[in-house]
Amino acid sequence: MAIRFAARMAGIPASAVRELLKLTARRDLISFGGGLPPNECFPLEALSEAAARVLAERGADALQYSTTEGCAELRRAVAQRMQARLGIDTSPDQILITAGSQQAIDLTGRIFLDEGDIVFCESPTYLAALNAFRVWRPRLVDVPSDDNGMIVSELARTLEACDRSRAKLVYVVPDFQNPTGRTWSLERRLELLDVAARHELPVIEDSPYRELRFEGGTIPPIKSLDRRGLVVFLSTFSKILSPGLRLGWVAGPPAVIEKYVLGKQGADLHTSTFTQLLVTALLERFDLDSHVERIRDVCRVRRDAMVAALERELPGDVRFTRPSGGLFLWLELPAQLDARQLLRLGLQHGVAFPPGEPFFANGGHANTLRLAYSDSPEPRIAEGIGRLGAAYRHLAGTARQHTLDEAIVATVP
Repeated sequence: MAIRFAARMAGIPASAVRELLKLTARRDLISFGGGLPPNECFPLEALSEAAARVLAERGADALQYSTTEGCAELRRAVAQRMQARLGIDTSPDQILITAGSQQAIDLTGRIFLDEGDIVFCESPTYLAALNAFRVWRPRLVDVPSDDNGMIVSELARTLEACDRSRAKLVYVVPDFQNPTGRTWSLERRLELLDVAARHELPVIEDSPYRELRFEGGTIPPIKSLDRRGLVVFLSTFSKILSPGLRLGWVAGPPAVIEKYVLGKQGADLHTSTFTQLLVTALLERFDLDSHVERIRDVCRVRRDAMVAALERELPGDVRFTRPSGGLFLWLELPAQLDARQLLRLGLQHGVAFPPGEPFFANGGHANTLRLAYSDSPEPRIAEGIGRLGAAYRHLAGTARQHTLDEAIVATVP
């Protein structure tokens, strides 16, 4: 008998980024695929000491079931950090600890979305969020964006034209966005809150990269500006401590957190007790702020190395972002070129990256791609962008020859 899966699974594509990460086993390949924090920044000694202390002092607790909401000590520490570092006034009972912020995104779809509901998102946006939402078969509406973030006037126009009873939420990554590296202006954040208030539309602010600003002035999180209780804030220790710990959180109004808790109870009961107590113990004696500053310094140098290499290896008709923080930058090739073809050539030259089209909710924009600089030392960045430049010259030359051939054919009587 043929195995039959749920119909909704037919519309969920494999993650282009996760598939690319499988290629990293090739020793000859330089991958700019995944937004991985620098391996050399993991606090191995501090984590080892904290783990030993947890097992010695609280071993039975660490190996036992815990509450769905998360360990009280960790929720208290997260609330304090949100207040001190982000200016977000929250309390431990307004926080749910999750298995990374990806689980928080998945739970968002679980508690908000019915089939046919509308999700508004930036164009482009975080690929894994799109795939998490697609499980619930919503209508994904991408809103145009520019260097200042989502063009909120376009969101307002789209809202006025749609069935507002089906408009469920707007999902945004306002700081050093994945995939573009762009950061929203303060004006756009305030405009979004105004539109959300008029339509009573929840805003999901996904903020995994915010603390990785390495130049320029800070801009308040959208959550810190919210006076209506419409913003749900997602964040994680993945980029400032370790992604392998799988530890994130949701912060929101109590009535919303209650629904997230119910969703999580059905998913995994609770996040690993040992991991929660490990990070709690680490934070008691570890200078996380200094650690984050070290990550920023490493990422700044690597961003500079990639920008310099791109300026050296690619022609002026290739546009790219120059992010002031985070892990990524975004390339736009001339409109007639296809980043998927560039990837095929890149693999032949020993370099990999994710094409940009999957980051758009409704496809298109085949001439775009994302590059991650965070986990590659500067010599490897220079070598990899050199390979990318060689692949690009091959692709552009082929495209020019094809255009020339077409022109010649057109003149033949």
